[in-house]
Amino acid sequence: MGLDSILGYLQNKTILITGATGFLGMVFVEKILRVQPNVKKLYLLVRASDTKSATHRMQDEIIGKELFRVLREKWRTDFDSFISEKVVALPGDVTFENLGVKEPRLMEELYNEIQIIFNSAATTNFDERYDISLAVNTFGVLQVLSFANKCFKLQILLHVSTAYVCGERAGLILEDSSSMDKMVKEMGNFDFEAVEKGLVQEKLNELKAIDASEEVVTNTMKDFGIKRARLYGWPNTYVFTKAMGEIFLQRSKDNLPLVVVRPTIVTSTYKEPFSGWIQGFRTIDSVIAGYCKGKLTCLLVDPARVLDMIPVDMLVNSIIIAMVANANQSSGNIIYHVGSSLRNPLNFFQMHNFIFQYFTKNPWLDKDGKPVIVTKGTVLTTMATFRMYMNIRYMLPLKGLKFMNKAFGQYFQEIYVNYSRKLNLVMRLVELYEPYMLFKGIFDDTNTEKLWRTARDSFIEVESFNFDATCIDWEEYIMHTHIPGLLKHVLIK
Repeated sequence: MGLDSILGYLQNKTILITGATGFLGMVFVEKILRVQPNVKKLYLLVRASDTKSATHRMQDEIIGKELFRVLREKWRTDFDSFISEKVVALPGDVTFENLGVKEPRLMEELYNEIQIIFNSAATTNFDERYDISLAVNTFGVLQVLSFANKCFKLQILLHVSTAYVCGERAGLILEDSSSMDKMVKEMGNFDFEAVEKGLVQEKLNELKAIDASEEVVTNTMKDFGIKRARLYGWPNTYVFTKAMGEIFLQRSKDNLPLVVVRPTIVTSTYKEPFSGWIQGFRTIDSVIAGYCKGKLTCLLVDPARVLDMIPVDMLVNSIIIAMVANANQSSGNIIYHVGSSLRNPLNFFQMHNFIFQYFTKNPWLDKDGKPVIVTKGTVLTTMATFRMYMNIRYMLPLKGLKFMNKAFGQYFQEIYVNYSRKLNLVMRLVELYEPYMLFKGIFDDTNTEKLWRTARDSFIEVESFNFDATCIDWEEYIMHTHIPGLLKHVLIK
């Protein structure tokens, strides 16, 4: 690698960051600014109509967050001037040509200056509209790649994918593209981009022709996404469109220095800039929130299955090391799984116990200030038993309510519609999350482990960039970091 200093590499670098308003993106921005204030410039691509709007979004949705508290305390009265000097809000969008950058002079400046591109732009909603997910997660990658090829000084393009592009595989899942081989082979027989864009436009035209409401359009395009994903062999729109993004990236990269990082479930900060910071609900957090409020009385999960998680600051550390280690190298397809299931597994049974213990000792207070008493609840290990449970517990009462409503001249119509809507929503969410709650795979991390060994042998500041998941004490982290952080930063506001 020829480098012995991570900070030395980052000094005077110009970095383009997509997805900076997202959870991962802003933790990356904060880390770079905190550890290497002599970075030359960070360009944050922000969806906005102009520079003024982009700057406002950056201040409100990134720099103004509590995440930057340590950095703000470090610079004190000079904080604003430091940010103004180092960070530029760039109005644009990954779904457009040239990433939506319109000013020719600015575009030329970017092409001449950018040395690193960190692409974390994505819509991570499992149930996103197909047109939106396809535009961002799949074809947005092509726009980033096209932009990268015009950057004369580019040393590395790092793309953030997800470990779950593997679909519903079981066993040891390798750090390669084998889960997509069948799809790549099929794509030799048709133009995926033309076909899917055509189908999306056709569906939108049909909806426009019948003057469908925005709600109908949204729900129809969500259903369409699930249908297309399952047709091609993936469980939901998110992982399907992310997988397609990877396929296009690998097919079109030529000699571009490229690294793909596939994280598992990303959770709150382990240590930096302080422990427990989180933004929004991550995958497992919806379960924790429903459980502590007494709303989750049954759970579809196999207790023996491994719940693969990685704290976001560890993920960022691995990303930075991967950038430094692979800069200016264009050989092969380098993929890193960043998770914990192979070397420090946590199963659902342990996680369930930790959550139960926490909220038994620290109960959630309801709107009247009364503690919510939690129980272990009912654990169902297959979709068949879950459906049976739901039929007995909820579907039969719903049918009774429907009969009563009809008998009393629609008197209970509002109650019936509301109850039915909530039940349908629960079943849809369960179907979306089923592949992950019953996931039978373990993610191989040979490449990531090799990267960590190389980092320890080659870089002097490696302890400041720890991403060794084996050091995590899961009980300590869940009980004293993650759940308190979730309560503080998301649930209690």
